[in-house]
Amino acid sequence: MVTADPNSGVTSPSAPPGNGLLVVFAAMTPEQLEGAFANLTASFPHEELIIASPDAILDAFATDAHPLFRIVPAPASHSAWNITAADFVSAYQLADKHKARAVLMLGPECGSLDSSSLRKLSDAVLGSADSIDLAVPCYELSPHAGLVNSAILYPLTRALFASSVRFPLAVDLGLSLRMAKRMADAALHFTAINQGETPLWPVNEATIAGFAIDQFNVGPSVQSAGPDLNTIFPLVIGPLFADINAKATFWQRFRPLPPVHNAVPMPLALIPDSATDIAPMLSAFRLAYTNLHEIWSLVLPPNSLLSLKRLTITDTPAFRISDSLWARIVYDFLLAYRLRTINRGHLLGALIPLYLAWVASHLNITASGSDSEEHIEAVAAAFETEKTYMVSRWRWPDRFNP
Repeated sequence: MVTADPNSGVTSPSAPPGNGLLVVFAAMTPEQLEGAFANLTASFPHEELIIASPDAILDAFATDAHPLFRIVPAPASHSAWNITAADFVSAYQLADKHKARAVLMLGPECGSLDSSSLRKLSDAVLGSADSIDLAVPCYELSPHAGLVNSAILYPLTRALFASSVRFPLAVDLGLSLRMAKRMADAALHFTAINQGETPLWPVNEATIAGFAIDQFNVGPSVQSAGPDLNTIFPLVIGPLFADINAKATFWQRFRPLPPVHNAVPMPLALIPDSATDIAPMLSAFRLAYTNLHEIWSLVLPPNSLLSLKRLTITDTPAFRISDSLWARIVYDFLLAYRLRTINRGHLLGALIPLYLAWVASHLNITASGSDSEEHIEAVAAAFETEKTYMVSRWRWPDRFNP
């Protein structure tokens, strides 16, 4: 983990080259690196850029093929599937050292994005007084991709932080210099207690600070293989719950969902997905109802438990979890995380079979002819509607609400 400037021996330039943009690469394979460089070249054909890349891959690509790109060493990230607290610290330190005006942080599959996408993200944060502080991509994914985001991350951040950002944990970001500093300051808490690999939530931080946020359609995105579901839940859902807990005084006040500055088309079903067998998901849910019932009863109110019991005997083709029930389930697990009702690791593990039940329900809904994205938007709207339930439970946690 790196919390100090790894390049202290390098003399800082007196002025930023080109447009003052610092591009920070995640760890990449040589093939991914070549795709990233090709995309940058297409987006910035005649401009100088500062490229920060981990030492281990500096020689993997011939830099003389890109004379306008000045490569500087950067600390290696320990995560390829998300941006960690330590990554934000390093990005701001590099931006400050090289007097950059803005930062573009790119994930390993940035070469697969639309050729104009990197330009969109960087132009937004390099603008004048009315520029954006946080530019976030809106990826086009197949209907069965990114469902942890669709089921939990997006609905929660939309309902609680009044954010329309469809991918709040994106791995490609444009940051103004003050946004980069804000994220570095927020990250210092985590790096100070040896949690540098913890993901942070830029959308939440920007909202709290009153910074301008916008999202941009970047076309289809290749999805790198990340951790398995049992690993990703504590790595992602736990930090989001913790961040929501820390910002409770903000989100308990009601705010309208702001209009989107740029019209962002809904993610598209670019590649038809083959039929997914939901039977194993429902088997895991039904088994969990028996094995985890005692834990669920500590977290969920009687009405929710009764609804889950009915679902255990529902035929597979007819299996549906109502949007409002799912919203309340997630909210109750969030409250239990705050109260430490049970060990937090066990709590998040107990949410996994309920999430799988939601996925099975979502796949049934889309298989019946409903549009995937329309259902996800309906789920997010249910989280907004049930926010009153969440606020009430948060303030009076010892009382189950009807």
